[in-house]
Amino acid sequence: MPIVPHDPFRQLENVRRELDRFFTHDFSIFKPGASSFGNLNVDVYETESEVVATCDIPGLEKKEDVTIDIDNNVLSISGSVNRVNEVKEESMHRKERFVGRFQRSIALPSAVSSEGVKATYKNGVLEVRMPKVQGDTKKKIDVQFH
Repeated sequence: MPIVPHDPFRQLENVRRELDRFFTHDFSIFKPGASSFGNLNVDVYETESEVVATCDIPGLEKKEDVTIDIDNNVLSISGSVNRVNEVKEESMHRKERFVGRFQRSIALPSAVSSEGVKATYKNGVLEVRMPKVQGDTKKKIDVQFH
């Protein structure tokens, strides 16, 4: 069995990584616009007839992993990304890929109807297309996986 020299800097790197992960996860509200653990970055734009929201959520496996709700002109996207541990933790040097729960609520620029909403997920990108109307409605949206 080979003898591996003690490397105290490796332990410091592990502590630094854990502190970074802790502060990024729990205090992400202090970093506006920063992409962090559990925080979705969403693009929202509108056309003549609809409001469109697009966000990157790599790693979703099935439609039950994501929930989309529209209530009082607020779009809410939540869910979880689960990955099988591909590598033993002690062998991992850097872990930056997102695993866990995510949630984001966004006020929409125009009134939309929950009827006729289409949500698609392809290549790690979720797109929600909502037809414009007058009035507020609430409905759970089903995602189509490709």
